[in-house]
Amino acid sequence: MGLALSIAACDDGGARFDRRTQIGPHPVLPAPQQYLVPPIHVAEVVGWGTNETPTAPAGLQVQAFARDLNHPRNVVLLPNGDVLVVESQGPNLDPVTRPKDPIVSFVQKRATGQSGAKPSGPTNQITLLRDADGDGVPETRSVLIAKLNAPFGVAFADDYLYVAATDAILRYPFTPGQTRITAPPVRLTELPGGPIDHHWTKSLTLSPDGKLLYATVGSNSNITENGMEAEKDRAAVWEVDRATGRSRVFGSGLRNPNSPTFYPGTNTLWVVVNERDELGPNLVPDYLTSVRDGGFYGWPYSYYGRHVDPRVMPQRPDLVARAIPPDYALSSHVAALGLTFYTGANLPQRYRGGAFIGEHGSWDRDELNGYKVAFVPFADARPAGMVQDFLTGFVKDGKVRGRPVGVGVDRTGALLVADDTGNTVWRVAAARAVGKALAAIEPAARRLR
Repeated sequence: MGLALSIAACDDGGARFDRRTQIGPHPVLPAPQQYLVPPIHVAEVVGWGTNETPTAPAGLQVQAFARDLNHPRNVVLLPNGDVLVVESQGPNLDPVTRPKDPIVSFVQKRATGQSGAKPSGPTNQITLLRDADGDGVPETRSVLIAKLNAPFGVAFADDYLYVAATDAILRYPFTPGQTRITAPPVRLTELPGGPIDHHWTKSLTLSPDGKLLYATVGSNSNITENGMEAEKDRAAVWEVDRATGRSRVFGSGLRNPNSPTFYPGTNTLWVVVNERDELGPNLVPDYLTSVRDGGFYGWPYSYYGRHVDPRVMPQRPDLVARAIPPDYALSSHVAALGLTFYTGANLPQRYRGGAFIGEHGSWDRDELNGYKVAFVPFADARPAGMVQDFLTGFVKDGKVRGRPVGVGVDRTGALLVADDTGNTVWRVAAARAVGKALAAIEPAARRLR
């Protein structure tokens, strides 16, 4: 059975609110509300049946690229076509600081399937999948790196693999084609980790010139309830020199940013961001935004530009005055975690240049929201149009089969989706394009054999 907790006396208007009005550059923002116990709705996690898959638009086929994983969070393509899957379980270090925290902790574990049966096999590792002939069925599967500390982000450059664990960026010597790394890593840069580590996922990407890394670091609380000292250098995108490990805060005021990605052919960095909770089911919209060097985006003092959060004391009107509104709202509590821009040739033309977004799904509102891969069309390197459902079916009859996180594109142009509750990586491809894709990659496939 699903779980729903709320204060009955509160009229939040959730069932009457049109969620479509919170999508795009100018979302509707209702008045904030505060709760002793906020609205909570967690559906039972049931997983996928043997022949069940998510649903893609007409003309596309969905298949399991890999099953029986243990909380796959991210997918990364290597230059030789190998796919890395980051399997990760959070460090669970958050202390209980409020009376409602035990309830929230229970709900979060139930939402991710952690309170039920555990998948077999280890987690906190990086698994390598090799699909040399491009048919969507990997011929080999191996553990590339084991026993990591809650990994999430991965980047490759110049014979080094960079892994963002929850407390550091690690650098490993690596040549594409290897199936296991045994060399010890260098800790390139320390990242804010425990003892709290509220938002533990640390994403990673390379600058277009390959000289810099960009890492995302989420806040250590919903709204500073652990104190401002716990938020030092958090709720931010870091810039890290790949050669020296030197770091600085690139953009701040981003409560829980994830999946930093440069728009193809530009120097503009984009992220998806999970906004704050407990102001109502329709506050605050999660969003997709570009990040300016030195830009401040509001958290914790304001949201969506200069909308002041009344819970934060003392107030900082000086920071609120320069808070930058995000570029594109995705609706409240969809928990956007994955982002990739599509430059492949497998999917239909209408997806070229647009953004695929993995929406992990809500637990902190009456109506479930998210639980899908969404698509935002772009024109002239900017969002241009209404968000579209791309991969759905993760919720059926009020029960959760899976929850998408990271998204990526394989060398044939198919979309890969990490489903951390379904313990599967899904592959979405145009059925009519499979033959052409295989012909295009055959020379590379022969080199791998």
